[in-house]
Amino acid sequence: MTVPLLLASQSPARLATLRSAGIEPEVLVSGVDEDAVLASLRALHADQGWGEPDPADAVLALARAKAEHVGAEYDTDAIILGCDSMLEIDGAIHGKPGDAATARERWRVMRGRTGVLHTGHWLIDDRADGSRGSLGASSATTVRFAALTAEEIDAYVATGEPLHVAGGFTVDGLGGPYVDGIDGDFHGVVGVSLPLLRHLLAELGVPIHALRA
Repeated sequence: MTVPLLLASQSPARLATLRSAGIEPEVLVSGVDEDAVLASLRALHADQGWGEPDPADAVLALARAKAEHVGAEYDTDAIILGCDSMLEIDGAIHGKPGDAATARERWRVMRGRTGVLHTGHWLIDDRADGSRGSLGASSATTVRFAALTAEEIDAYVATGEPLHVAGGFTVDGLGGPYVDGIDGDFHGVVGVSLPLLRHLLAELGVPIHALRA
């Protein structure tokens, strides 16, 4: 019997990655206020004297919030996967640019440079006969960006793609030609690390092949 997986993310790249691995999840997008989650995380760190949250903590907190929100709002009877990604460059973290001006400025900083793409993963076993476990981890992959010309930046931003993806780039879409290379897990850059997902599922007592129809 196939173990059902519910993806708490609207990312088409994450869905495509899971499908390429033979997994067909149900998709339920969470209504989490990401800014509020990050503000709460910063407040916690400040109260404890821990300083600013590092990028791995930030993406993990967001992934957990998404999975928990879907688990609380819906009767899922499935394993819930929440994910979130951010790009770290020069110690600052960046999510989706949201508008063309921000995306253009982001690429002026990124071009010819190296960043780290962090992706948080959180699993909740919400099955009636499951472990009821809840756990997560984040992946980190170094990304080497090409030295784009101003014309190339304008052309890429004009496609609209970088406005709505973490860090303002893709490796599996129109942004692929502008990434010179990566060091680490390719799938983690796309949005869900399949090797990390396998390890987290194993901690819940579920082999990844059990998710395949």
